[in-house]
Amino acid sequence: MNRIALYAASLFIALPLCVPGFAQTSVPPNTGTAFKDTSMLRAPAGSRVAIFEFEDLECPACAHAFPIVRAAAEHYKIPLLHHDFPLRMHIWSLDAAITARYLQDKVSFQAAEDYRRAVFASQTAIASKEDLQNFTRRYFQSHGQAMPFVIDPTGQFAREVHADYELGERVGLTQTPTIFVVMPKRWIQVTDVNQLYQAIDTALAETPAPAAHNNVRRPAKAKR
Repeated sequence: MNRIALYAASLFIALPLCVPGFAQTSVPPNTGTAFKDTSMLRAPAGSRVAIFEFEDLECPACAHAFPIVRAAAEHYKIPLLHHDFPLRMHIWSLDAAITARYLQDKVSFQAAEDYRRAVFASQTAIASKEDLQNFTRRYFQSHGQAMPFVIDPTGQFAREVHADYELGERVGLTQTPTIFVVMPKRWIQVTDVNQLYQAIDTALAETPAPAAHNNVRRPAKAKR
């Protein structure tokens, strides 16, 4: 075998060891999706476990998952990393996501969460952009908020939503909701949101809390 062939063979053998990534796990087992890039699916620094979620406000399955995901994050006191992924086939999802971002940036995170919850609850009554506009106007009035004539005059909130969408495309999403339980070095895809708690329990068992340091100083021995 000549030198070129030997070099090519060594590259072929070493290649799998150089490719980043971790084996996929799903709940239920063997139901996961083949993603393109999962390098960003990591728990935030200082967190053992987090929920990483992509959501579409016009998606009925997202409406079902919304309260379960929020309840799980609250129950376990873990971060929820929410991302908008308005599917192109949906008529008003992008506009709703932009309004939620307006509320998140200009009012509060909780105001955005409340709006998302209300949209999901009224999802079946919103059939067009005009329906969404009327719903949003009534929502602002009922919550004592002055609705701007133009929600996003500079395009800032649309850019924020688009950044989330680009992240989802980088991952290789094929549906919403797409939910992961993420750890510092691994992740679990949750394809059945009713098994989210089970996935979090598994993740917490795999990433135990760091041992507490004993910072109590012992008294110095008296000199004789």
